[in-house]
Amino acid sequence: MPFRKNHEYCWKPDGEKALDSKPLCFKLSSEMKEQIKAIPDWQKRLRDVLPDLIVEWRNQIGNSDAR
Repeated sequence: MPFRKNHEYCWKPDGEKALDSKPLCFKLSSEMKEQIKAIPDWQKRLRDVLPDLIVEWRNQIGNSDAR
């Protein structure tokens, strides 16, 4: 089914904030790409866990600076 113009939800953000119009892209192996795309709502799930990963990675960077 093609995307309908002026769809009633087209302007509403999925959460509290609208998503950035410029996507963040990174490369994956073909196998990993297939696996993640097979998961329903994978983009939303990834967005949900990214804040925790960012905090964890920042803590790791902070701890490595103290050495």
